[in-house]
Formats: sequence, structure tokens, C-alpha cells
Amino acid sequence: MQNVTLEICAGSYDSALAALKGGADRVELCSALGEGGLTPSLGLVRAVVALPGLRKHVLIRPRGGDFLYSEEELQIMVDDIHIVRSEGVDGVVLGAMTADGNIDICAMKHLMQAAGDMDVTFHRAFDLCRNPDEALEQIIDLGCSRLLTSGQASSAAEGIDLLSHLVELSAGRIIIMPGCGVDVGNAVDIISATDAREIHASARDSFSSKMNFRHAGVSMGKAGNDEYVRLETSEGLVARLKEVLMRFYSN
Repeated sequence: MQNVTLEICAGSYDSALAALKGGADRVELCSALGEGGLTPSLGLVRAVVALPGLRKHVLIRPRGGDFLYSEEELQIMVDDIHIVRSEGVDGVVLGAMTADGNIDICAMKHLMQAAGDMDVTFHRAFDLCRNPDEALEQIIDLGCSRLLTSGQASSAAEGIDLLSHLVELSAGRIIIMPGCGVDVGNAVDIISATDAREIHASARDSFSSKMNFRHAGVSMGKAGNDEYVRLETSEGLVARLKEVLMRFYSN
């Protein structure tokens, strides 16, 4: 049986390093996971590119919210693609939609042109599109390498029916990569039910701050946030996830 590729969504250098040490095959590097992920800083990109033995894809998303972009935002995305491409990343992760809930073909062509020969993953903007079958064909025609999707559900486990349909409909023309809520407890079920050969997870855990002095009651963002607890990718969770996937495809 073909090996299952494990991609880890990493929002920091520590998370990318944990993904590497845990045995991930690839990272999707981003920032602001609480916003669903945004384009990471150039400094973070450079630091992670320097890590050996791991393929690196970078999220291109200039802001949170929907995926209907202005001309100015699209130019920002094109510029960011050129920047990360020059830094030697292996691929980019992106997507754009029209106000009517369709794939923005014109915008995507500009982004694809900027990406050149890099791998391009169309991200979960797909999960908000009006017609998934039509959108899949358009994404394939655009030349994207893979589609990251939860099957238009709140988690990949809940979207298994559509994920299975997409794998069958794609017929090997594009990689369908289930993502959202994937963990050690459900990864094998998702792979087995969908016949997908790549899977996306964050494998995050809570890590307590090493600060000795703590000013209680002050939040930097959303009220009530604990600034002394971080959610980061766990090397141990990545290793366990990789282990269950390897055990599955070795049977």
C-alpha cells in the first residue's frame, strides 16, 4: 500500500521543529491559527526553510475572514508568493472566491502565474464554495497540485462522504488531502474511508509559559485569553500520528 503523507500545520518555529522531529513529511507554515491561518513573517519563513529534511509549504492569506479579495489584496498575495518563492519554499497554499461562492478563476490565474513551478495547494476556501463538483474541476484545470478540504463540514471526520466522493471524482488528477480536526483517534478511519493518500493535521497541545512573573487578568487579544499558555505542535503527537499511519499502510 502507498505511504500516507503527513502534513502538519505549523504556526511557529517551535511547531515546525516539533513537526520535523516527530516525523512529519511536510509543514504548512502560517501564522495566526486562531484566524484560520495567515501568511507568516519573512523571518519565520527563512528560519523554517533552513530546517533540513522537511518539505515546506507557506500559506498565502493576507487577512482573516472570507476569501473575496480586492485588487490590492491580490497584489499583496502575488508579492508574498514572489517573496517566499525566492526564499526557496517548496510550495504555497492559497485560494480565492467570487462573491457568488464560486472559485475566482481570474484571481487564481494571477496567483498561479506568480507561483510558477512551485506546488500549489488550494486551501479550505473550497469548503465555502457553492458547487463542490464544479469547483473541483476548476481547481484541477488551474493546475493545482492538491486540495485541502474538510469535505465542506466542520471537521474531516464529519465530511467523509464528500471527501470520498472527491477522491473518486478526481481520479488521480489531483491530490485530495483531508484536514480539520484530524488526530490520532480518527486519522486511520478518515484515510480508510476516503482512500486519501495525504492528510493534514495540527497535532497541537497546550504548553505553559516559562515566565516566572505573571500579570494576571491582562489579555493581548480576545478578553479572557490566557497569555501564559500556548498551543503548539507537539512532537509526541506528531510521532503518534505518524506511527498509526505507518501501521495502517504496512498492513
